[in-house]
Amino acid sequence: MIGAAPNVLVINPDVPAKNLKEFVEYAKKNPSKLSYGSAGPGSLTHLGIEQFKLGANIFMVHIPYRGIAPAFTDLLAGQTQAMFPSLFAAIPYLKTNRVRALAVTGQKRSPAEPSIPTFKELGYSGFDGQQWYGLTGPANIPEPIVKKLNAELNKVLSSPELAEQMASEAMTLMPMTSEQFAAYVKEDIARWTKVAKERKIEVE
Repeated sequence: MIGAAPNVLVINPDVPAKNLKEFVEYAKKNPSKLSYGSAGPGSLTHLGIEQFKLGANIFMVHIPYRGIAPAFTDLLAGQTQAMFPSLFAAIPYLKTNRVRALAVTGQKRSPAEPSIPTFKELGYSGFDGQQWYGLTGPANIPEPIVKKLNAELNKVLSSPELAEQMASEAMTLMPMTSEQFAAYVKEDIARWTKVAKERKIEVE
């Protein structure tokens, strides 16, 4: 494991909601008025909002795009009302007040944007999915080599300078043993498999 960056639920500022509670209330009163864009079917930007729809018991139409850039274009233009990008991708638009942030994933607030509350703080459990980055290799790499590579990587990840640099990109470094990383990946797969099955999502 190298590290992870949270995803953030953002809305077009024209939506009459200042926080997550107001957004859920608005969505329940106006089930035909909201749509959200994603970077494509099955992406984290898609599954994250589907998880939120389940947790909040609300309805929004999914509009898939070919990548995050065109999805942002239509969100800014008001063609869609919500999105679930990585925090790093959203920061430029947050800084210029072109989107409004409602909540971030993860156990703790992101140092990159500490004013944004977590879903957990706002009463939504299980929103721990993040955009994570790690190193993998063939299953048959000899164990001594795996341990050596893991130890060397974790030495690099312990650097305060690297941590500071990555924090500017909304990423938190997460050094782990290879066994912990494997467990993390397994848990992440289980999380999104559950959402996909409950929402009957299939990617062709």
